[in-house]
Amino acid sequence: MKFSSKQKGTALGMLIGFLSALTVVILGTRLNPFQMSPAADDFQALRIAAISVISVCIFLVFSIGRIARHRFFSPDDIDGAGLTAGTAKVKLLQAELQNTIEQTLLAIIVYFSWAILLPSTWILVVPLAAVSFAIGRILFFAGYSGGAPSRAAGFALTFFPSVLMLILIIYNVTLKLYA
Repeated sequence: MKFSSKQKGTALGMLIGFLSALTVVILGTRLNPFQMSPAADDFQALRIAAISVISVCIFLVFSIGRIARHRFFSPDDIDGAGLTAGTAKVKLLQAELQNTIEQTLLAIIVYFSWAILLPSTWILVVPLAAVSFAIGRILFFAGYSGGAPSRAAGFALTFFPSVLMLILIIYNVTLKLYA
């Protein structure tokens, strides 16, 4: 099967994002700059997760604000999606927002699950994933109008840390259930 240049560009961006996510998880489980004790209570880990979630939510607020600002200054879009067909610009902003909602929801669930269910010494993964999320969203927004290859790395930097974290959560919980 021969891949198009768009498919090749998208695959490269996804690979970069995946390798970055792998680095986030490996470094985060090996380093302990917060000096978390293996016997630490969940509160400190939850606090770190909460701060990380707040940073992730900034991008959701930004996405919502971009649509609100556009609608206010666009006579064709000011009445909202339920009352107008929508211009190409508002449809692009809606697509970015939809993806940001999906990524934010996944990240919030995974970050808090990680903080509660995995060893406290691994908590660095959560803020590293939040930094990856931030970089990923910036690249995603900047590249979205350029098509799939232009936004792939941004998408992957946002998505893959959460996915790898979820896989490790499921693996560790399963081990504990059958230990």
